[in-house]
Amino acid sequence: MLSSSSAFTDSKKHFVILDALRGVAAIVVVLFHILELYSGGDHTKQVINHGYLAVDFFFMLSGYVMAHAYDDRWDKMTAKDFLKRRVIRLHPLIIAGMILGAICFYFSESAVFPNVAQTPVWKLLLVTLVGCTLLPLPVSMDIRGWTEMHPLNGPAWSLFFEYIANLLHVFILRKLSKLMLGLLAFMAGAALIHLAVTHGDIIGGWSLEPAQLRIGFTRLLFPYIAGMLLRRLVKPEGGKNTFLWCALLLVAVMSFPRVGGHEKLWANGLFDSFSIILIFPAIIYLGATGEVKNKLAKRLCTFLGDISYPLYILHFPFTYVFYGWVSNNNIPMKQGVLVGIGLLIFCVALSYAILKYYDEPVRKWLAKRSMKKI
Repeated sequence: MLSSSSAFTDSKKHFVILDALRGVAAIVVVLFHILELYSGGDHTKQVINHGYLAVDFFFMLSGYVMAHAYDDRWDKMTAKDFLKRRVIRLHPLIIAGMILGAICFYFSESAVFPNVAQTPVWKLLLVTLVGCTLLPLPVSMDIRGWTEMHPLNGPAWSLFFEYIANLLHVFILRKLSKLMLGLLAFMAGAALIHLAVTHGDIIGGWSLEPAQLRIGFTRLLFPYIAGMLLRRLVKPEGGKNTFLWCALLLVAVMSFPRVGGHEKLWANGLFDSFSIILIFPAIIYLGATGEVKNKLAKRLCTFLGDISYPLYILHFPFTYVFYGWVSNNNIPMKQGVLVGIGLLIFCVALSYAILKYYDEPVRKWLAKRSMKKI
């Protein structure tokens, strides 16, 4: 994921609407996670039911933006240059998220997280150190009880797969023709539909368990490849202000009620597939070809783009604490929602502060020391 802020002086012009849509999706993700505990582990009862699709939207957006930003630069940029740029862009906030996760860890102690109380400090420090590298942890190192590859900051699993996508991009995908990308997208799309229809949804990917790894790679491949292919097939051109309609459509998809229930799992699987394969490309196309002309709207879009990545990667340590509080005190949903809205506001403010006073300065310092202009 890219933010509208950049540490590189040679960065191409950002898609303001796409940046803003990433921020809209990140806000819905926070609300999705805040309300998730009240589903009791039953995905059919989740209030903001399809918030998990934000990850697939992010992957597709990333494929589109990476193809736009770099696929005409390979005559003057090496694979090492590309990967250094990605690490500089993504990793400072990954480290911040892991440190926040370690700080918040013991405050989340509850029945929801059975392993927290028995985790010694030395093990927490070890998991924090490994987490800062983004290397996935095996289930045997789970210190929370949810079998996450990153138990201090669950959403970091998607950044692990983002790095895999970047490796595939630089060494394989960028070299393929549009026809080959199209064939890969077709096969990956078929795998996505099969997973969604047989499981009832595409939720998962956060563990090193074989079944979870299959979900993670399936969720990654079609959206990322489709995003690349979309950028190659359709050149972005200025047009009407499409932000509002794109944002409404994105929110509608992510908050749509569960389809079919337990009796017809395949129905919700078809909804997930339809959303990823057809609706998300349409949203990205409209966002890429649209313009924001109103100054106030442009400021809003810039702000949403700025907070998108930090909000996504920093909110979950505090959500763990929220879950512990709800569980330990049997907090009813009405009260939990009010506190959850306050948590969202806090996370947005914190994300913006960390972006401006930590992430951007660190990225600019790293870029100045280690990157050349291309």
